[in-house]
Amino acid sequence: MILFFGPAGSGKSTQAQMLVDGDGYTWLSMGQLFRETTDLEVHELMQRGELVPFEKTNQILGEALDKLKATTKMILDGYPRDLNQAQWLIQYCKTKNISIDLALNFDVNMEELLQRMELRGRADDTPESIKKRLEIYHHAIDPILDCLSESCTKVVHIDGTGTVEDIHNRVKGVLIECKLV
Repeated sequence: MILFFGPAGSGKSTQAQMLVDGDGYTWLSMGQLFRETTDLEVHELMQRGELVPFEKTNQILGEALDKLKATTKMILDGYPRDLNQAQWLIQYCKTKNISIDLALNFDVNMEELLQRMELRGRADDTPESIKKRLEIYHHAIDPILDCLSESCTKVVHIDGTGTVEDIHNRVKGVLIECKLV
């Protein structure tokens, strides 16, 4: 399993889709799982820019992971978002014999992020919800990456600026180095 980290608009989804199309990965996007759920509370929380509660998030993710084989090459995008979720994921993967091979963090400056998010035009991408999600993201990411690193997961920061192809070449370089493609 590869974990993709980066604030909304960092290009995680684009890069994940390219790995799905070109390298046979399965992509699990927490955002997409939330958007596809029939749970109205989840939709209301997202509209307000709030995070979905720990238990509900883990339930939705656990159900999606249970549908996959442990040997599936997968990318998990948008999870974990806090230290408790990181600890839950590490324990869950141990019990299911799933290896967390790599955590990629996409670094993108604020100006670039705002431009990208303006272009994608999702209903839950209001200026207020964007700012709130960015604040939450930046506050939470360091302890998560530290926890993953302490659990022997390789953590790599990727420059998320430039063309889609430039970023993809950086991602592929890391995956090749880690023998994941």
